[in-house]
Amino acid sequence: VQLQASGGGLVQAGGSLRLSCAASGRTFDIYTIGWFRQAPGKEREFVAYITWTSSITQYADSVKGRFTSSRDYAKNTVYLQMNSLKPEDTAVYYCAAAVRLLAGVRDYDYDYWGRGTQVTVSS
Repeated sequence: VQLQASGGGLVQAGGSLRLSCAASGRTFDIYTIGWFRQAPGKEREFVAYITWTSSITQYADSVKGRFTSSRDYAKNTVYLQMNSLKPEDTAVYYCAAAVRLLAGVRDYDYDYWGRGTQVTVSS
């Protein structure tokens, strides 16, 4: 499985961005797509996940109500719509695919990782 994340950029606080994660290869093996982020000097943290076949989602408390993940079945692409962005959302965002199990919030349950995309929110 290969993952290509895109859509990051610079936005003012209160603004919106939509990240995309395009999956290719053995996509039929995917159970879950997770979104994680890592800010400078901090550990990588869970943001959201969406299950591949049924689009069940879960979000970190810090983004709940502001971020929404969805999937385009035809394009094998998962999106992370980020609204009401805050400076503390600034980080490199990664998407990851789990193929061994129905992964959730733990990053070590994910098997394939895309390159990160930078999101910077100015105050």
